[in-house]
Amino acid sequence: MSAFVVDDEELIASTLELILIHKGFKARAFVDAVDALCAARSASHDFLLADVMMPGVNGIELAMQMTQLHPTCEVLLFSGQTATNGMLTEAASVGQHFEILPKPVHPTELLEKIDQLFAA
Repeated sequence: MSAFVVDDEELIASTLELILIHKGFKARAFVDAVDALCAARSASHDFLLADVMMPGVNGIELAMQMTQLHPTCEVLLFSGQTATNGMLTEAASVGQHFEILPKPVHPTELLEKIDQLFAA
């Protein structure tokens, strides 16, 4: 399975990429949501793991566009900000529902959530 990891902090993006590779994904890290969207147009993927609060395109906007490109893509978001509920409500108003994990994400919790996503 392939995965995109998007976080504007390079260290976080690359660390999460390594965790997903260890989990068996063909993972690719991005520090810019627009770059991830461009790559998604030419390559399908099964999973998106993204930070919510990023400059330019935020993680919820990214997830909405990614799932339009690849409807079967599973999405898991994370954020250190509590002000994301309004964004989730906006996404839900157009039929998009995403789960947000609190940042920092412990690798064990992340892997458990990924297992739950793909078991459903």
